[in-house]
Amino acid sequence: MTPDTQLVFHPFCLDLLNQLLLRDGAPIPLTPKAFAVLHLLVTHAGRLVTKVELLSALWAGTHVQDSVLKVCIREIRRALSDPARSPRFIETLHRRGYRFIGRIAISAGQPERGSNWNGLVGREGEILRMQGWLDRSLLGERQVVFVTGEAGIGKTAVVDAFLERAAGAPFIRIARGICLEQYGAGEAYMPVLEALGRLSRGPGSAGLAALLRRHAPTWLIQMPALVSEEERGALHREVIGATKERMLREMAEAMEALAAEAPLILVLEDLHWSDYSTLGLITSLARRRGPARLLLIGTYRPSEALLSHHPLEAVKQQLLMRRRCQEECLAYLPETAVAEYLTRRFPEARLPGEVARAIHQRTNGNPLFMVNVVEYLASRKLIVSDSAPDLREVLKEVETGVPESLRQMIEMQVNRLPAGEQSLLEAASVAGLEFSALAVAAGQKAALPAVEEACEALAHRGQFLRPTGTGCLPDGTVSARLGFIHSLYQSVLYHRIPLARRLRLHQRIAERGIAVYGERAGEIAGELSVHFEQARDYRSAIRYLREAADNAARRFANREAVAHLTRAFDLVNRLPAAEHGGLQMAILEQVGMVRRSMGDMQGAADDFEALVALAREQGRANA
Repeated sequence: MTPDTQLVFHPFCLDLLNQLLLRDGAPIPLTPKAFAVLHLLVTHAGRLVTKVELLSALWAGTHVQDSVLKVCIREIRRALSDPARSPRFIETLHRRGYRFIGRIAISAGQPERGSNWNGLVGREGEILRMQGWLDRSLLGERQVVFVTGEAGIGKTAVVDAFLERAAGAPFIRIARGICLEQYGAGEAYMPVLEALGRLSRGPGSAGLAALLRRHAPTWLIQMPALVSEEERGALHREVIGATKERMLREMAEAMEALAAEAPLILVLEDLHWSDYSTLGLITSLARRRGPARLLLIGTYRPSEALLSHHPLEAVKQQLLMRRRCQEECLAYLPETAVAEYLTRRFPEARLPGEVARAIHQRTNGNPLFMVNVVEYLASRKLIVSDSAPDLREVLKEVETGVPESLRQMIEMQVNRLPAGEQSLLEAASVAGLEFSALAVAAGQKAALPAVEEACEALAHRGQFLRPTGTGCLPDGTVSARLGFIHSLYQSVLYHRIPLARRLRLHQRIAERGIAVYGERAGEIAGELSVHFEQARDYRSAIRYLREAADNAARRFANREAVAHLTRAFDLVNRLPAAEHGGLQMAILEQVGMVRRSMGDMQGAADDFEALVALAREQGRANA
């Protein structure tokens, strides 16, 4: 067992992996709720945990009395031989709550100085609930969980912390994919294919291609890296006549087969930018009735989904009504969590409560904003680890020097970087939320090793970027992959780039992508179409939009295919008039074929009617 999976307070130990209380290695009986209460108190050792916090964390959505909590505390006291009148471990603060007063020897939640603390505070209740959903999935009760909240609220941080604990069990598979704003609803099944791709490159992945071959050939054909050229031809013949329903059924069966071999956690992030086909798969997995050791976690911003009229909110509400999913809605952090963050971030500093109060008031408890404000104060040496701050100067700077919004705060931080790093990050923002260093090097016309070194230096300092691994591209190039710590960082950097430079960056990145992928450039047609459109190279954008439509149609994602073709048809008007007729006719014919395959015969008839009218108009113009 590792320190990340145990909390030790002599002579006791909380075994988090097996959910056991041990004394000198021997288990002591404790009910699951009592264990959860003790875990929460130990994780927040030294501070008051109010009754309200305990009840909201462990009995969320259930109306219970304080007496339920008292029963758990009595059970814990018996297990620890800890009398209420002279406690060694749990102190009762009358009518307020409880405080763990024992000394923690090893703790993932309360790291000793120099340990690798992940920066998360105030989310233990959420993580414990997610652990509970994982426990249910391990027993074969499939779970679908939506983690929701506004930008910067800490959705990814909570999921990361939960996955870090779950990864302590070596038999659990974790697959992760992310939806990207650039491609949005057009790139069918993008996060799911990314998750499978990562799974195929991870440990224990040897049998993935064989499993997909047995259960989901329509999906295996979408992953060229997993099959040979000869097998691809055989797969093409096998899936002739397949339907969207078959594809959904095959993937659901493949997920269940994976989960039968080892419990599977599938994480799909930023679903407010997802394609409709991915939502269909989530719904299909949630509604299936058979047992499966599967936990599907989706993160999204409800406000973003509502503003874009995305169907995600409606899908979630339908699943909630049928009790086929759970929702973990993250709230702002309380002032006590801000104080806890400051204590952990500056363990030797003597910070008065007014500092936490001022930061909380300025940030409203938004975790990302809070972290940025604290780092800003640290960079100005107003808070240091080994001495008490000048309270008046700190409060003055928080009041007048800290911008009103998180976006302004990010802009201020970018402006404090050297010009070279600003330029590098701007090029990275054009490459995407996650990107290869090769794309940044192409945008800047710089040498790949120098770009990799600069990106990794920023990631090492925890500024804007984080490493996400390495990627091997079709031409054999191996490049570091990185991602922005938060999509807001990418957004702020992207929109500060002057238009002319932004156009050049998009064009260079697209052209390098074609060079790297060669004959396989169609595999990234959706990405290329976005870069070319943003570069105002509309002719190339139309070409790759049509290829992206073909890709979507092969995945039976006809709605996404029509969206690509509709966009391509609109872009034709940006070309010289002499090119309009032929391109419009070709696109309309392609749309009609897609609609016919959808069974939308009326739509297909309308498209062919428009095609005939366009042909007649073209004939009159040429007469």
